[in-house]
Amino acid sequence: MIVKKPFLLFSCLILLFASCNDAEETNQMKDILDQVASITGKEAYLQSPFVTAGDRLYMVGHQDGSFPEIGWHVQGEMGGIWNHPIKLMDGLELSLVEDGKVIKLEKAERFINYPFANEHRYSLPGSQLQLTRRQYVPDGYEGIIVEYHLQNDAETARNLELNFTGYSDLRPVWLGERTGMIDSKDEGQYEKLLGAWIFKDQNNPWHLVFGADSKPATQKQADTPYQGLGKAGSLSYSLEIPGGSGSTITFTIAGSYTSEESAINTYTVLQQNKLEFLKAKKKRYERLSEKSKLSIPDPKLQQTFEWLKYNCDWLVRTVPEIGTGITAGIPDYPWWFGVDSEYALRGYMAIGQTDVVHKTIRLLDSVSRAVNGNGRIIHEMSTNGTVFNPGNINETPQFASLIWEIYLWNGDKEFLKKYYPTIKQGLAWLMETKDENQNLFPDGFGMMEIHGLDSEMIDVASYTQRAFSDAAKMAEVLGEDTQAANYQELATALAVKINNEFWSEEFNSFADFIGTDEQALHLIDDAIVRADTLNKPWAVEELKQTAKKIRENPSNEPRPFVLHHNWVVNTPMEMKIAEEEKAIKALETAERFVNPFGVFVTGIDRDASAGSDDGSFQGSKVFSYTGAVMTLPTGVQAVAENNYGRPDQALNYLNRMARTFSYALPGSVYEVSPDYGMITQAWNIYAFAIPIVQQFFGIQPNAPEKKIVVEPQMPSEWKNASLENVIVADNAVSVTYLKEGNITRIRVRQEQPDWTLELIPPKYSGAKYEVSGKNVTQEDLNGSPVFRTRASEIVLEIHSN
Repeated sequence: MIVKKPFLLFSCLILLFASCNDAEETNQMKDILDQVASITGKEAYLQSPFVTAGDRLYMVGHQDGSFPEIGWHVQGEMGGIWNHPIKLMDGLELSLVEDGKVIKLEKAERFINYPFANEHRYSLPGSQLQLTRRQYVPDGYEGIIVEYHLQNDAETARNLELNFTGYSDLRPVWLGERTGMIDSKDEGQYEKLLGAWIFKDQNNPWHLVFGADSKPATQKQADTPYQGLGKAGSLSYSLEIPGGSGSTITFTIAGSYTSEESAINTYTVLQQNKLEFLKAKKKRYERLSEKSKLSIPDPKLQQTFEWLKYNCDWLVRTVPEIGTGITAGIPDYPWWFGVDSEYALRGYMAIGQTDVVHKTIRLLDSVSRAVNGNGRIIHEMSTNGTVFNPGNINETPQFASLIWEIYLWNGDKEFLKKYYPTIKQGLAWLMETKDENQNLFPDGFGMMEIHGLDSEMIDVASYTQRAFSDAAKMAEVLGEDTQAANYQELATALAVKINNEFWSEEFNSFADFIGTDEQALHLIDDAIVRADTLNKPWAVEELKQTAKKIRENPSNEPRPFVLHHNWVVNTPMEMKIAEEEKAIKALETAERFVNPFGVFVTGIDRDASAGSDDGSFQGSKVFSYTGAVMTLPTGVQAVAENNYGRPDQALNYLNRMARTFSYALPGSVYEVSPDYGMITQAWNIYAFAIPIVQQFFGIQPNAPEKKIVVEPQMPSEWKNASLENVIVADNAVSVTYLKEGNITRIRVRQEQPDWTLELIPPKYSGAKYEVSGKNVTQEDLNGSPVFRTRASEIVLEIHSN
């Protein structure tokens, strides 16, 4: 039973006053969104997901305006409206009646995505009516605004009945039962003073409120067609629309997982301030756009980069009782991950979204200490605080490198001091408990979650090497000289061992793993089944030949094996550990395992799609990454190519990924290329921002020393490019690049003239340099000029032969 509270009267008085003030306003959401860039979706993908996101709440439905039961993590429950750690609704729908006849509302025939809102357009054949639905989620609130605009194209007035139905489904998040979150039936009550439905889970303080900015004529409750324990509540409104005019009705949906009062308060505030909050969100997104602002000759890639900033914001999730952090992806990974964050946060930092970087790190560290207590970093945590996986082996060393990278951007020694103990403890845990044979290669699962691939993995080795190298620098900064020397000794030894012991001259590639013959043969048997099932005869033959060689040349000692051609074999180049000659060979080998959209997760899944620029990933009915091409492996490859001075090859990989931008969801890049898995994914920003910001434009922050080094290596296609307002601590740097014939002009500007600005230009044989700018000095470094200043800018003109 829902009990009325005194605060209801106060809330209703506020809404009454607000509705009087808003009486003259019509269709204002459109007026605001008309000022914002948008992208229209494809008809072929109307029956695929979209998201309207906020930090507290988000909506997932289909672009055609419907709300099917989608998702696999909680089967059929990952769509609808979520207010983590609970779900509020399965969906909503609208119907129209005129003169007793139902005007059939078909699915939307057009979907338009905005950076922070969406729009569905319906045509109502034969009715001379047009319907548009728009929605957005206000920042910081557990609610969403949904606006319907009806346009009467007839000359005469129309009297319509509008019926809005909301489908409650107050249920817990994945793993909710582990913290006592047990779902029970929803019960609803129409609250006349609010003109809204209030639903409550019978045995929990979970509440849902929805209603419009005008009072309904009638209301009713019904059963829901969706699975689960929800209910349905309908609200009917009488509308008179003059000829050639339109009418707008706006619904507010609010929820709370703590109390009815909280849900009603949110409902009231959003009803009263819906347009002000939309304007505020628009301004905030304009600020996101202005940071790391890219201008290049390729409009598609430029647009991709801009919208990835918005995608990043969609993935921020706040649950006040636990914390704030970036989530991995929508719709099936809307919670927090270790490794996803360790890749993505480097990209977030490069685009200036720094606040959520620090909050995510704080969250991962605090939960890891609470759950593991030994420096190990967690892998996956639901939004109710339940940790599903305490951490794969690679996540602990990658956390160390993340902290060092962020320190270079923020220059905050207290930040380093705070997380260095976790790093120190974690590296000790790694080597003391996961390196049984003490050969410096930890054993256990890395990025490849293939059954049996848990011996000495190449990615774990690579990220461990980098972790010790970065930990050595941290220890030195914090005055632990002996520890720094020990860490550096391990890093140096690991680099040598990776190059010597993981390299396969036969395959011109680093090995997937080091293991025993028995492990390899078991994995080959499984891989042959996989390759045969996917109809990859070349892979079956290669695997059989490898098995034959193992049996003919047995070894009692673990040794390197190239079996799957997994993307992780490229991590020694991503971490710039590989020796130059081996790196170039491996990078060229990797070119065999791509399709038009990027790099295969597992190389033996390679197909004939490399000859075509078209096609959609055909996933299995049961969600699986088998056969997938993904943005992370492709981004890693771009980073690797740049590390060895091959920006044209790196750009090639970025262009492959950019082909997937707006492929299915306008304004987004899918996790699995081009149109499978998550509709937006956090680590996509790593795949683009690191190659563009830190490699093509060469921005290398060193905030602890108040120094920014710029060492551009531009793709040959980019003759005119700029990157403005890249945030480094309390400074900001901008780089402009122009190449005309044999003249290259580079201008580097910063906001803090008391910082050191250093420009290392591209190498040209016999080049002559003309430099301008206040107090610019020049010196040679390894035969190349370096220009420095403690002023606002360096302007350099290079004349090459």
